[in-house]
Order: sequence, then structure tokens, then C-alpha cells
Amino acid sequence: MKRVSIILVLLMFKGIYGQVYTIQDENQKFPISYATVSFGNGNGLFADADGVFKFSQKRYKDIDSLFISALGYKEKGLSTRNLPKTILLIPDIAELQEVVVKAENLGKYKTKKKNSKVHDDYFRCWLPTVESEIAVFFPRDPLKSTKIASVFLPIMMETSSGSSSGRKQSFSTLFKMQFYENDNGSPGKRISGDDIFFRITNKDKTNFELDISEYKVFIPENGVFVSIQVLGYTGKEGKLQHTKKYHEVETRKGIVKISTTFRPLLPFTNKIENNITFTRRIFFKNRSWQCFDKKYSENNTLIQKGFMNYGMGLKMHVYEK
Repeated sequence: MKRVSIILVLLMFKGIYGQVYTIQDENQKFPISYATVSFGNGNGLFADADGVFKFSQKRYKDIDSLFISALGYKEKGLSTRNLPKTILLIPDIAELQEVVVKAENLGKYKTKKKNSKVHDDYFRCWLPTVESEIAVFFPRDPLKSTKIASVFLPIMMETSSGSSSGRKQSFSTLFKMQFYENDNGSPGKRISGDDIFFRITNKDKTNFELDISEYKVFIPENGVFVSIQVLGYTGKEGKLQHTKKYHEVETRKGIVKISTTFRPLLPFTNKIENNITFTRRIFFKNRSWQCFDKKYSENNTLIQKGFMNYGMGLKMHVYEK
């Protein structure tokens, strides 16, 4: 009886958590890393570096369709009733962007910094979720070629509750960084190049510096939007964990789905004059950008207090030519 009980528990666990699916390129059959898996209701999750994700109708009872998308591929809609174990995406020639290799023999350059804005006020921080992407605008001197050497990301570390030693809560979070052209003051076309994936842990400094000099990201004449997006927590080996990205809360109006928040927190600031921060919900099909201002939400506590910008900073190589 004891062995039977253990087997039943294992089968139940497998039914809820063990259904594994892989997303691949239809032509060459290689895995598509970190593809977006949208539920069509504003929620979703990501595949890991091997194109693998887990889904179970027992775990997501109200989801009957999945929409799989990745940069350079046609979006694919599937019923959850008979999901194939291997999901093949078709390359979208119209979306494939030309990769421009930029030579760096531009002569001498000066290093300039746009300082980040760091603080440790919990109530003035954005709580990151996998549903949101945040982009910050940076201008450029139109007469000088400028490469981004580093991006400074202000982060806030929370201490464990009840810890007299002030010990930081442990976490390891995977982020993705992307770059967008300036389209009349809003993020526009994505700038060609590789996605940049990086981890932030509780051991990092509150002014986290990400060296991206090897990616050769040059700022267009009319400026650039630099974005970050949470993919989820990772294990000790740095691999994306397959965890539920939202939880359900019972209210008087019924069950409400609330996106899971991830650490670290992102300090917002009132020390920047213009509204240069935009956000969008990446699991919605239109994925439109919104400026983080009073038009975005009058009830948001950050906006009410004037903390409407994420205090991201840059280190730039400004060439003399």
C-alpha cells in the first residue's frame, strides 16, 4: 500500500508539473531560446535556454489556447487539448532584421557617463513581473558616433524579515535587455543585434553595472530606448526555473490573477525632469508601449508621488570623429 501511494503521488505530480514541451526552428530543428508563451489573457511564461517549457491544464485550468512567439518567427496559436511535444515555429523573413557589423576603427573616444539614480526606499520601487518590459530613453549628440559601453541598473535589496543582521534575501533573477529606435518619443523598431541575457543576484551591488561593450551597440542620431525584462528566477546553475508566473487570489468579485513579483526591486526616481520611461505588457498581443505618466494610471502610487522614471544610467564611448 505504501508503494502504491508513492506511485500515485508521483503520477499526480507528473500530471501537474511534468508535461514538458520544446520549441524549435521548423527548418533546422534547433531550440528557440526564451520564446514567449502567451495564454491570450495577459498572462504567460517563457521557454528556457533550451526552448523548453512546462504546461499542464490541471495547473492552468482556464487556459484553452497558447500563442508561441519569438523574434524572427511567425506567431503560432495552439489548442491546449492536444499540444505536440515539439512545437515548430516558421521563420518570418519579413521580420528578420539585417545584422549590421559596425567597425570600431573610429579613432579616439572620450568616456562619458549618465549617472543612475539609486535609493533604498521600498515604497518608491517598481515590483518586476514577467508580464512587463521597461524601456528608458537616452539622447545622443547627433554629430558624434556613440557606443554604449555599460548600462547601470539601480536595484534594491530587501533584507529577510526579522533578521537583526540585515541579511539580504537570496535570489537569482534572469533578465533580458533589448534596444529600440526612437519613434517620435516612444520606443519604435527594435535595433538589430543579439538579445542580451544576464543575471542579478542578492550578492550584486545596488548600482549594478552590465558591461555590453562586446555587443557594439551604437546609439542612433535621434536617441535610443534601453529596455529590461524579467524572465524569472534561476537555479544555482543559472538555468531558468519552470515556476508559475502568477497566483490566484479569491475576492468578493471572484478569482483574480495577480502576477508574481520578482527580486530585485527597481528604484524609480523623481529626479528626472522629463517622462523618459515607458512600459508594456508583453503577453498582450498588441504589446503597445505606454509612457509611465498620469495617462498610464492616476491610481499608481509611484505616479501619484512623481516617481515616474526608472533611474537607469549609461557609460558611453563618444568618438571624436
